[in-house]
Amino acid sequence: MPADTPSLDRAAPGITRVLGIDPGSQRTGVGIIDVSADGRLGHVHHQPIVLMDEESFPLRLRKLLDGLWELIAQYRPDEVAVEQVFLSNNAMSALKLGQARGAAIAACVARDLPVSEYAAKEIKLGIVGSGGADKKQVQHMVGAMLDLQGKLQADAADALAVAITHAHVRASADRLGVAARAAWGRKGRGRR
Repeated sequence: MPADTPSLDRAAPGITRVLGIDPGSQRTGVGIIDVSADGRLGHVHHQPIVLMDEESFPLRLRKLLDGLWELIAQYRPDEVAVEQVFLSNNAMSALKLGQARGAAIAACVARDLPVSEYAAKEIKLGIVGSGGADKKQVQHMVGAMLDLQGKLQADAADALAVAITHAHVRASADRLGVAARAAWGRKGRGRR
């Protein structure tokens, strides 16, 4: 488990803590950041929740719920951002991924946290500037944006990327005075 390195004073006014989740049926990435009112980002925590050591899929979902509830209790996020399911050629894999994603969303909603969802292309666009960026580019940019040293575990890096994307969308929404999803839609139209 990586060392926590909070860089923003959570007691300061205008700090929002965002939990990013990259759902998976074998590993679910989680990343937590603090976002200041002026848009500064601070790394708080990241890790993969490893699920594949459980003997059945229902127990994997239970471990995911328990793991998220522990993180929510410990770090007290204000908002949650979750990556949407991508299409897969393997129907069983897609179904399991969808179930893990549903369990993750349910874990957060059960703790009364607002949940926003972002497609992989939106996340890549928000982090790298290209919806076709590869995982290594995303990992590199996440590390640079949060001033993290060393190589990031892929699932945790993706979760941090979801959280950062949400922070950017929130900032745009605040500037425009609209809901976060409307801000993303306007942002996308401006790039065409």
